[in-house]
Amino acid sequence: MGINRRFALGLGSVAAASAVLGSTAGTAQAQTTEAEWDALIPTTADLARRKIAWKYASQTARSGGTWSSYIGVADPNGVVKPAVEVDADRVVEAYSVNKIAVAVAVLDKVDRGLITLDQRVDVTQAIVIQDTDGIFALDGAYPSSITVGHALAALLTVSDNTAVRLCGLVVPALELNEILRSKGFVHTQVVPVANPNRFFLGTTTPRETFTLLHRLAAGELLSPESTEHLLMVLRSLTSFTDGIRLNLSSAERLNVATKAGWFEDGRNEAGIVFDAAGKPIITFALFASGRFVGDQAANADNYSATHPALRARASLGRALYDSVLRITATTPRTYRAQPYRPTNGG
Repeated sequence: MGINRRFALGLGSVAAASAVLGSTAGTAQAQTTEAEWDALIPTTADLARRKIAWKYASQTARSGGTWSSYIGVADPNGVVKPAVEVDADRVVEAYSVNKIAVAVAVLDKVDRGLITLDQRVDVTQAIVIQDTDGIFALDGAYPSSITVGHALAALLTVSDNTAVRLCGLVVPALELNEILRSKGFVHTQVVPVANPNRFFLGTTTPRETFTLLHRLAAGELLSPESTEHLLMVLRSLTSFTDGIRLNLSSAERLNVATKAGWFEDGRNEAGIVFDAAGKPIITFALFASGRFVGDQAANADNYSATHPALRARASLGRALYDSVLRITATTPRTYRAQPYRPTNGG
């Protein structure tokens, strides 16, 4: 499908229209079809922002739904500027994307010496959620115990909901919210319930989730050790692959830290794209809900890569990754991914 002037204006996105029509760079003006934009490998951060804005507008228009998003791209000096800023301050249901915030609160207590990653928590029959997600419900042998580090790994990779309760044993809901507020995240909050150690995952805004990830990578939220640990887990090949990372190779996936969240009609994802040197270049926070294209009954029960919102994110993911191939930033922090080395047991 060609992206012409009428189509761009019809998307109703100021960012998309300016990205497609307002360019002064000759290379950007030359792109008039989808294939040409997809083939473009940006050589500047500004051109990367234009490509990303175009791809976001075209894919969200195709998928339907209501999108609230923030995507930022770092300039060579490390200053991040928005490529997409759509309802970025809208308070949205975060679902499992807020598991990143939960992990930040847990690791904050680790940094302050109040808990340790090798501290053990009890896994009882009563605490295990039988929702077919995650791994703890597959165990079948309770009571048992695991470390806080194990709970965090399950929380952030396979998105185990029992791990939320296990984290609540070491950071109760009210304390968790206070830790996040103290770091400036007033909308990124969990919802307490009668049991002080349990909570629903709560709300955020695209801008706050973007800011949380950006400040995390900048080393402003946690110690260097906890920052490295959290980003390592989010970049592992065990982490979510059906969205932004779907169309990437194994090596490419290791340069994308990501966390997805879904419930009811919500299909969310947020993360960071690193360049080959391990510098964080693109940060994204994507929240979508509502009526998507296609069969509504089928969409309601579909949380996989075939859902319209996830198809949009997969297409956008390829554009995000291609946009860091030839650009970088002079930021002082790098987070190099360990190469994947498969084994065959033994």
